[in-house]
Amino acid sequence: MKGMVIRGSAGCALFVLLLGCSSANKPTSENFIKALNAYYLDHDDCLFPQGERFPYEIALGANSTQDEKQMDALTDAGLLTRVKDLTIHVERYSLNAPGKRFAPRFCYGHREVKGIVSFTPPAPRHGFTETIVTYQYMMRDVPVWAKSDALMAAFPELGKSLSASPSDQATLATVGAGWHVPE
Repeated sequence: MKGMVIRGSAGCALFVLLLGCSSANKPTSENFIKALNAYYLDHDDCLFPQGERFPYEIALGANSTQDEKQMDALTDAGLLTRVKDLTIHVERYSLNAPGKRFAPRFCYGHREVKGIVSFTPPAPRHGFTETIVTYQYMMRDVPVWAKSDALMAAFPELGKSLSASPSDQATLATVGAGWHVPE
């Protein structure tokens, strides 16, 4: 009888432990916010996610291009130096001392998720249980240079991220160890 009580207690303890572990896999706003914030803590938002090579050259005489607007905005923000090279008909943008601190990606902070707007029903996909989450966030650790109106106009994604209440979507997946952003 005593052995059955001990085994029964051990079984209950194991059940409670497993139940507690599975709560991280439940599709709740709290679990999604926790997973997204853990991901974004190590993943900054950047003007050039793949990085840019400098010096950067744009042909003179071409109509104003998006590249030129972006480079001019970075120049106006004090991160680049612009020089016209008439011998080869280009404008050359080079990094200056402040620009070297942020190049080549020019990261402007990381997201902090504040709330979940909606999510799709979790379903098996690619060997995981996945959901698409729509969330609201705010930017943290934004450098002063990133807040200029010219930069926000030249880089619409930056402008969106620094707006009053930005939102975005992310795919989250779980395989039994809680929700995470698959990479």
